[in-house]
Amino acid sequence: MAILRGTCMFGQSGGPSSVINSSAAGVFIEALEQDCITEVYGAAHGIRGILNEEFFDISKEDIKELMLLKNTPSSALGSVRYKLKDYKVDDTDYKRLLEVFKKYDVRYFFYNGGNDSMDTCNKISKFMAGSGYDCNVIGVPKTIDNDLFGTDHTPGFASAAKYVATTTMEVKLDAGVYDSPMVTVLEVMGRNAGWLTAATKLACHKGLGPELIYLPETAFSIDKFVADVKNVMDNNAGKCLIAVSEGIKSDKGEYIAELFADNLTKDSFGHSQLGGVGQALANLCKETFGCKTRAIEFSLMQRCGAHLASTVDVEEAFIAGRESVKVACAGGTDKMVVFERTYDANGKYVCKFNAMPLELAANTEKTVPAEWIINDGTQISDEFVAYALPLIQGDCKAPLEDGLPRFAKLKKIFVPKK
Repeated sequence: MAILRGTCMFGQSGGPSSVINSSAAGVFIEALEQDCITEVYGAAHGIRGILNEEFFDISKEDIKELMLLKNTPSSALGSVRYKLKDYKVDDTDYKRLLEVFKKYDVRYFFYNGGNDSMDTCNKISKFMAGSGYDCNVIGVPKTIDNDLFGTDHTPGFASAAKYVATTTMEVKLDAGVYDSPMVTVLEVMGRNAGWLTAATKLACHKGLGPELIYLPETAFSIDKFVADVKNVMDNNAGKCLIAVSEGIKSDKGEYIAELFADNLTKDSFGHSQLGGVGQALANLCKETFGCKTRAIEFSLMQRCGAHLASTVDVEEAFIAGRESVKVACAGGTDKMVVFERTYDANGKYVCKFNAMPLELAANTEKTVPAEWIINDGTQISDEFVAYALPLIQGDCKAPLEDGLPRFAKLKKIFVPKK
């Protein structure tokens, strides 16, 4: 598609992360510098904000505050989980989006999110092209789950992995202080891909990790789990630290969380709202072994813990935002920016940025390689450590005021409705 002149619209979608706003900062800073972009808008709550004509004028924000977004967690513009239907079945939302795009001369659209968000982005791109409306559409990757296809890793994963690994080390030290048996179960996010739970292996790399790690990529057996825990306790003075993905499943494909819950609610994309499997397994251990147990659900903290953000992650997320704008302003569309892992002459990790077709990323999950899951599905290999260590380097925090982080404070001035 040709180089266009008009408004830039940016939206955030799906689960937040500690660096999603760093990508937003990258998009905003780069867009404000591009001559072909006349206005820079940020949608309130993603697609829903565009449908409702609720978006902010980013040109009214102070550059200092936009830069502070790099170290501000969560989604500054507000997020959403809104599933667009196939436009061949129901094009109501698409016609409304086209109406809004035309009204505000939106020629550049950027959507920041994970698998479902890339699906949304891809659908919009295809509809706009089929309608004959020129708009360059680019997906900006984001997900702590690290499960987007086609990219070596995703913004948000490294910082979440660093949080998971660090907290695991701290729990390991705390859980081992008493001279009585104790089983501790850590529940980590991960529906179908266990990248974050695998990050507890980084704690093992420092001698303070779990004896048992279970990912959703491998079928989970409750009977085998009980036997695994007993074996560790028998050989470890009654102590056992376990890490489990919230999405572990039986050999029949049933979420283990569902086996212990009457009915799990589902989101707008049809995904079960997982959680509680750690507590269920801790209760099982207490009933089986009669020992003290603890269940620790990392929950929201693993994705919003910006105080443990990786410098590599923050900077790559920022560059991903800038690169997305550059691709679009050079005429690219229907693409997602991806990370390519390379190494310099000294063997040091270097990230290169490319772009691939959106449809390749939409609804395609990248799981942990089977060969990295070892010891009969209870541990992770050192290959994962080599993969993840370069990504968690550096300490990148918000500046402090009165000993507390100074996060971005956006004015959020709405664009007047036309």
